[in-house]
Amino acid sequence: MMVQHPSLSARRRAVRSLVAVAALGAACALLPGCGKSGADAAAPPEPAPPVIQSGQLRFPSGHPQLALLGTVEARAAKDVAVDLPARLVWNEERTQRIYPAFAGRITSIQADLGQPVKAGAPLALLASPDFGQAQADTAKAHAGQSLAQQSLKRQRELFEAGIIARKDLEQAEADAAGAQAEVARAAARTRLYGSAAGVNQQLALTAGMGGVVVERNLNPGQEVRPDQSGPALFVVTDPTSLWVQIDARESDLSSLRPGDPITLQVPAYPGATFTGKVTATADAIDPGTRTIKVRGVVPNADRRLKAEMLATARVQESRAGGVMVPASAIVLDGTQHVVYVRREAGVFEPRKVELAQEGPAEVIVASGLQPGDAVVNQNALLLARQFQSMTEDAAAAKKAAP
Repeated sequence: MMVQHPSLSARRRAVRSLVAVAALGAACALLPGCGKSGADAAAPPEPAPPVIQSGQLRFPSGHPQLALLGTVEARAAKDVAVDLPARLVWNEERTQRIYPAFAGRITSIQADLGQPVKAGAPLALLASPDFGQAQADTAKAHAGQSLAQQSLKRQRELFEAGIIARKDLEQAEADAAGAQAEVARAAARTRLYGSAAGVNQQLALTAGMGGVVVERNLNPGQEVRPDQSGPALFVVTDPTSLWVQIDARESDLSSLRPGDPITLQVPAYPGATFTGKVTATADAIDPGTRTIKVRGVVPNADRRLKAEMLATARVQESRAGGVMVPASAIVLDGTQHVVYVRREAGVFEPRKVELAQEGPAEVIVASGLQPGDAVVNQNALLLARQFQSMTEDAAAAKKAAP
């Protein structure tokens, strides 16, 4: 049974309606007296039906259905636009996910969704005994350093007076150096989290980069721990640049090298296009889907695009062989792709073809056609059904004949 090519199924119902309306309109336009009534409306002569002959469908000259069967010449393939499924995500090079470094309880929230923040801005405050312990360690290190310096001073005075041996002075110097290193270590730890002095157990969760708060996954009074599973407490990103993740086929990789341009379309903005470029390609193919992940970057200065939007990535792929025809010219006969070629005026024959590449509007035929062949690209499905019906009728009549 003839069915339309899978890439054209969205047009199937529209084609049926168009064929029915266009057939009536074409017949009316080509036949004299159409639309008249009474004495002026002479009954038009019935056009001779098409016939099947030598595997070809032949229409008599002037048949009204010929007006519906538009054709186009197949041409040598050069390049084709290919649509690939894609998804928009945050640009991870401009994104920070913030987790708690110490266990504690959220006391206040300083930033909310959609709020722009600068680097170092506090997002939430955390009361943390563990952080208080780190602060206390810093304070103890400072006290130990002070004591070690005083001891070193006394040992030097005693050594100069000849009261103690040099080894006692050297031990005091080593203790002082160790105390100084401990201060540097403890202070660096607390300074990393926003507090280098004092013991108040207050830890500020801060933004490490400027951007916009796009996720907030905590509430006042909530207990948090560094080892807890789940999403980040905050996600801060620069939404003026997004990544696009493309699921490509092996045959598409030659057109998806780093630096190659891509065009995106998203359902939220019909007719609008967004441009970007490929930045990286995975080194392994998914064995289940036989696709490979390709990553691109898309500028988003007006922030119209949103993370997790589904998109269609369109790339231009070059082809050195085969011929190109409109996708509307392809129909299916079972599992075989077929086009209808106009051999001469009013004469059409089916031609089995092998496809090399399918695009949204055009396809590349690897075999079965030659450049210059005139293929039916308007109402090809109507012609295919008519050819099948007449072939079946002829076979039934031959079988029933004595």
